[in-house]
Amino acid sequence: MRVRRQRRHRKAVRFYTACFGFRQPFRVLCDGTFVHHLVVNKIAPPDKALSDILSASVKLFTTRCVLNELRRLGGSHANSLNAAKDLMIARCNHEGKMKADGCISEIIGENNPEHFFVATQDTDLRRKLLEIPGVPAIYGLRNALFLEQPSTTQRQFVKTSEEGRLHMTELERKMLKKRTNILGAKMSEDSSDEEEDSGEQNLESSALTKPQAVNKILGVKDKVQFKRKKAKGPNPLSCLKKKAHENSKPSSEKEKKDGDGTVRSRGRKRKRSRKGKTSSDIGN
Repeated sequence: MRVRRQRRHRKAVRFYTACFGFRQPFRVLCDGTFVHHLVVNKIAPPDKALSDILSASVKLFTTRCVLNELRRLGGSHANSLNAAKDLMIARCNHEGKMKADGCISEIIGENNPEHFFVATQDTDLRRKLLEIPGVPAIYGLRNALFLEQPSTTQRQFVKTSEEGRLHMTELERKMLKKRTNILGAKMSEDSSDEEEDSGEQNLESSALTKPQAVNKILGVKDKVQFKRKKAKGPNPLSCLKKKAHENSKPSSEKEKKDGDGTVRSRGRKRKRSRKGKTSSDIGN
């Protein structure tokens, strides 16, 4: 279960990083309800717990309006107030006079320019923030923290913006048309000058159409040119002459050449047994 949850969190973080430009270290804006949840459930240190679900280093922020709201809640939230004072303060122009949810909504604005992750236990505030493109929300459940999956509105916004980038805008279309007209006028002037200079150049320039001339100036090729593969030479190792290998003569060779070139056979000596000798042979 934990592995599946971590996989969902990493997928959501990649979505916000690729589509809305979030960069590490991630900035997390915490309200009073989230800080109180961390203190009650003894989730400490908070930056370590948040970096685990985002798989990256984080910086924790709060606002002066959140601190004043915790201060007004009295002694029951004294520990939460002390924990919130340890966080960095995000700049707001309310001087602590606005409610925490309104302050956070104004800091986020319409497109979250500071790229904040908003950590809150307020369900209505989370639902409201998820309708804004590029605002990820974090909440806690007992002693575990969760990252909300991107809403349908945010995914539709990304899809629409990607389709818009694929098409040419009206301003770009006007600029391209203006540039094409300038190039066409320039080509017509060049062709008139060539007609005055020589008739041969006039024939060559008239052969080119207007789109071809524009493409020639812009350096755009009409047809795709493929690079032909050249014939490769033979393998140099295959061109080497074969070496003649001399057969080694066996040690038990029966024939041997003399100095004059004649061949003689080596005789085989037989050993005579003493039993075959006669008495006359022994006397001699």
